Amino acid sequence: MKRWLLLVGMLAGLSAQASELVTGVRARLQDAPLLRGEFEQKKTVAGFKKPLVSRGDFVLSREKGVLWDTRTPFASTLTLTRTSLSAAQGTSAAYHLDTGKEPALAAVNELLFALLAGDVATLSSRFEVEGALVGAEGWKLTLTPTDAGLARVFRSIRLEGDRFVRQVLLEETRGDSSLIQFDHLRQAPPLSDTEASRLAK
Repeated sequence: MKRWLLLVGMLAGLSAQASELVTGVRARLQDAPLLRGEFEQKKTVAGFKKPLVSRGDFVLSREKGVLWDTRTPFASTLTLTRTSLSAAQGTSAAYHLDTGKEPALAAVNELLFALLAGDVATLSSRFEVEGALVGAEGWKLTLTPTDAGLARVFRSIRLEGDRFVRQVLLEETRGDSSLIQFDHLRQAPPLSDTEASRLAK
């Protein structure tokens, strides 16, 4: 009985620490309805020595979606909304997926929105959250999937940031990993007509 009570007490303590951590990170994150920036993504594929490096720009509109435009090594675009995901290379549309027809896509979209926006509350509903507050403004989180579907894809996700998410490391179960770093983050200018049109589709 004593061992059982000790275990319950330990679990309650861990839960309280996680809740306190989530609250602390949310307090440090800037409330940004719109965020622009540049990214560098290093994709490491199991069996290959050199990572695949891509760079580009992104726009996150919390209400409308995400525009992810790769500039190098070749131009491509990814448009993500709450209801769809579209990708294109050059002037040709590669594919368009609707969350209404692809239930798994809705979960992926929610995850991507949460990662880019630093939506810790949403992330903590699908992951076990560990980490620490760093200095006066920084924070680090390690997310371990509790959702069975995500656990089949990701071993863990690590985030680092301050007022914004600065780095995301995705570690996949098959051994691949992606390190995404964000730079030149800003909250202006507002969406252009072209950007708004892309997100309205």
